[in-house]
Amino acid sequence: LNFKHSFVKNSKFVYTDLPILVKKCLVEICLMHPLDVVKTRFQIQRGKADPNNYKGLGDCFRTIFRAEGVYGFYKGILPPILAETPKRAVKFFTFEQYKKLLSFTLLSPGMALSVAGLGSGLTEALVVNPFEVVKVSLQANRDSFKVQPSSFAQARTIINTDGFGLRGLNKGLTSTLGRHGVFNMIYFGFYFNVKDAIPASQDPRLEFMRKFAIGLVSGTVSSCVNIPFDVAKSRIQGPQPVPGEIKYRSCFQTMALVYREEGYLALYKGLIPKIMRLGPGGAVMLLVYEYVSDWLQKNW
Repeated sequence: LNFKHSFVKNSKFVYTDLPILVKKCLVEICLMHPLDVVKTRFQIQRGKADPNNYKGLGDCFRTIFRAEGVYGFYKGILPPILAETPKRAVKFFTFEQYKKLLSFTLLSPGMALSVAGLGSGLTEALVVNPFEVVKVSLQANRDSFKVQPSSFAQARTIINTDGFGLRGLNKGLTSTLGRHGVFNMIYFGFYFNVKDAIPASQDPRLEFMRKFAIGLVSGTVSSCVNIPFDVAKSRIQGPQPVPGEIKYRSCFQTMALVYREEGYLALYKGLIPKIMRLGPGGAVMLLVYEYVSDWLQKNW
């Protein structure tokens, strides 16, 4: 998008289309949040020695349903609802601005797209990390939904106990930076480079399927590459194994510790529900971005 087409200058677009964007985000979160809860539960369990170890994806769904009810799959849903719309606005708006700045450098167009994605991911992570801290702490709670604290009560507890810093509401920031930076770098770089390399179709339906397939692969590959950062983030932001002792302190220290104690496969815990959510979800997000961009360029 050119800057004249951005959300900043086009207040008409913002006010007329924001309710649609909010509704879309809300529906997607409600449908996909159970997968996020399951993913987090897998990532915070510490191998077979963990008394709460899940045997597999089906066992995790059944156990949560039996012990915590249907609402157990929606623990920590409010932080994503509050963060998702500004998060996506930041993702795509900053991607365009970084892309524009990088056009003045000597980077190749393909590399510039990946670097712009990296920049947008790092910026996005700064916005969403406090919401992630609250969300993960709620998702890790195995109590009944009825007795679990609200999102605001949980946030107050974190702030009162540990403050706003890297031990409190912003703990796990380096892991979140890695997770979002790596994801967006591959997500945008792969999608736009591969899309340009594969000839477009004149048939609108085939062209839609071409873009959806590339977006699906882009979201899947990005999820596979960045999941060690996701596991580290969940371990740091979730409950520590021994109350009062901080075992998981920083991103790479946590990765190394998980690898030593549980093996390299532990760094890929929660991969299946993550792909189930972000593979098709990533494709849809890029398609919406592309078609809205085209519409704006033709009409503004």
